[in-house]
Amino acid sequence: MTIHSSLTLILLLSIIALSLFAAVHAVLHKRDPRAALIWLGLCLGLPGLGAFLYWLLGVNRIRTHARRLHHRGRWQHGTPTDRKSWVRLGRKGPPSPKLYGPLLGLSNGITRRPLLPGNQIKLLVNGEAAYPAMVKAMDGARRTLYLSSYIFDSDRTGMTFVKALAAAKARGVKVRVLVDGMGEKYSPNPITRVLRDLGIPAELFLPVGWRPSRLHFNLRNHRKLLVVDNRVGFLGGMNIRDSHWVADNPDPKRVQDIHFRVEGPAVYEMQEVFLEDWYFATRESLPWSGPAHRTYPGGATARVISDGPNEDLEKVQHLLLGILAWSRKSVRLMTPYFIPDRALIAGLQNAALRGVEVEIFLPLRNNLPIVGWASRAYLWELLQRGVHVYDRPAPFAHSKALVVDGAYSLVGSSNLDTRSLRLNFECVLEVYDRAFAGTLEGHFERVRAESKRLTLEHLNREPLPGRIRNAACKLFSPFL
Repeated sequence: MTIHSSLTLILLLSIIALSLFAAVHAVLHKRDPRAALIWLGLCLGLPGLGAFLYWLLGVNRIRTHARRLHHRGRWQHGTPTDRKSWVRLGRKGPPSPKLYGPLLGLSNGITRRPLLPGNQIKLLVNGEAAYPAMVKAMDGARRTLYLSSYIFDSDRTGMTFVKALAAAKARGVKVRVLVDGMGEKYSPNPITRVLRDLGIPAELFLPVGWRPSRLHFNLRNHRKLLVVDNRVGFLGGMNIRDSHWVADNPDPKRVQDIHFRVEGPAVYEMQEVFLEDWYFATRESLPWSGPAHRTYPGGATARVISDGPNEDLEKVQHLLLGILAWSRKSVRLMTPYFIPDRALIAGLQNAALRGVEVEIFLPLRNNLPIVGWASRAYLWELLQRGVHVYDRPAPFAHSKALVVDGAYSLVGSSNLDTRSLRLNFECVLEVYDRAFAGTLEGHFERVRAESKRLTLEHLNREPLPGRIRNAACKLFSPFL
């Protein structure tokens, strides 16, 4: 046997061994049997290439790394937060066990943070309402200003935020900015470079590159958080970019969205989420600013729930299933990206079959066409069971919200797709308050008035090529 033949044989055996190892790893570690089967087929059907794709895209390195840090006590930001004292901050008692009992039990079981009374939460619609409120809060910062965003463009809106950040730093405010490593690439001029040139501490969460340590094309930090002096916070689905201005904006790619201003003890939980993310990205343990022991006047009891691949279970997914089972009268939800798994489909169907009025609001034209097409292929089985689906006209709606029975609300950054529910780091706020739920329901009613209800007849009348396209895109749902 020649040297060339020997090297070829060694290379072939190495590829086979690597493919077998990747296939076995997928079978052992993928909890979804469909995902395991797909990766098994790729690893064995495309020797070498399938294994490479699996190690590149299929392995959740963050979960493994994060659990290791948890065991070493290094995921937390390192400063005691005295959570037990938080529950005494509000004047209002805990939510009614008679009304919320089963849901409270589930929510308490899946998260490590307490419910906090005394919050005031304000709905902000589109950039024209959210951005001025955020900048005003930043201009009033005196001690700390923490900002985290998936996308932070260096456009006109982004530079308005940069100006406010620079002014706060000049006043002696401790400023920290965290931007997702993939989200930053939406802007041709990286915002972290702009901020660092001004001396503002800015870091990337999981920078993306071709080095082995930076092959994190999934596992994105999708949270949007602004925390000012532990006094006021903002969260929701809104990135920082010009496209979120809707009024008088001629851009055909403008985006409708909602954001939320939070004042009260829930802001301390928002701070904790930021501190944990900042520590993970930088290893800098920022000092904890604990709550002042005073009574907060707000009427909403709320809790921040952070979700991500570092957690032991998909918290938002479990919470959604519990909410649907608890619902009695109405479930109203809006999301830009709707790729439900079988459990979520069953939960929505079961609620509708029990007589609950279930309404889902989706954008008529999605900014990610393949996601919109795949989403369309799921709707017929929901419509068959009495779920009401509404198409929202342009501009594209990026809003995420859920309100149940006029009493419970869930808002934040999480979409209803695999990427948000299993791969991304997300942050949501659950609110036990009829007044806030009423505000959200008013928003839903305004959206319903401008939307068109979808029926089975509409789906059945769609041209056959379009239905085939939708069904083909649905096959790639685990990766969308």
